[in-house]
Amino acid sequence: MCGGTLKRTSLWAIAALIFGASQAFAAECFDLEFEDTSFTACRADPATDDIRLWLNDGDGDLLGTFSAVESALADEGRALAFATNGGMYHPDRSPVGHYVEDGQELQRVITSSGPGNFGLLPNGVLCLSEGSATLTESRRYADVMPTCEFATQSGPMLVIDGALHPRFLADGTSRFIRNGVGIDETGDLIVAISNAPVNFHRFARMFRDVLNTPNALYLDGNISRLHAPDLGRSDAGFPMGPILGVTRPQD
Repeated sequence: MCGGTLKRTSLWAIAALIFGASQAFAAECFDLEFEDTSFTACRADPATDDIRLWLNDGDGDLLGTFSAVESALADEGRALAFATNGGMYHPDRSPVGHYVEDGQELQRVITSSGPGNFGLLPNGVLCLSEGSATLTESRRYADVMPTCEFATQSGPMLVIDGALHPRFLADGTSRFIRNGVGIDETGDLIVAISNAPVNFHRFARMFRDVLNTPNALYLDGNISRLHAPDLGRSDAGFPMGPILGVTRPQD
């Protein structure tokens, strides 16, 4: 236990040097280790960074890949600082749950339980509005229906108001490469991916105890991928559904 605490303390000492106490930093990615498992995390400040979701291009055709998003952004003179798969999707790549892009709702909120990880309630919704990002349990979200410029629903929630999802077991045997998104106590958005198979319990504790996110949402497993050009990383694979990412001016 003490060794894990020292690792977390060292990590945040390094992060403080990288990002600075003022929080006035550009989106950045970094590697970390938690309980002998390697992870990569990327942080962005919704107040200053351009965080978006992408599904289709202007002609209605699926984007599906990091390279396709990069090509679309080139017309704006922008590029991806980082990106990851942004929520669960059907075989045709359409979102399983609530999805909003550029203020337009493409899929309603799903509040019923069901099979698979998505239906393992409570699940949640990531809402991006001007200058802020929030993670809200789906039924609470449906009661309020906030105005979001971008939104994606996935599940299960990993961390809910500081508590782990009640169905997670420390000795759970289901292990996959997993990715998720959290909001820390300063309001920063943090996406993270495991670089080795991990169960839900360890993944959720990494978000809560290392990344200090009182709320975090599972995005997917097995197909999870990360595009982090500053780390020389762009995971390959089959076309995805929604893609969550942060843009920056082209070099």
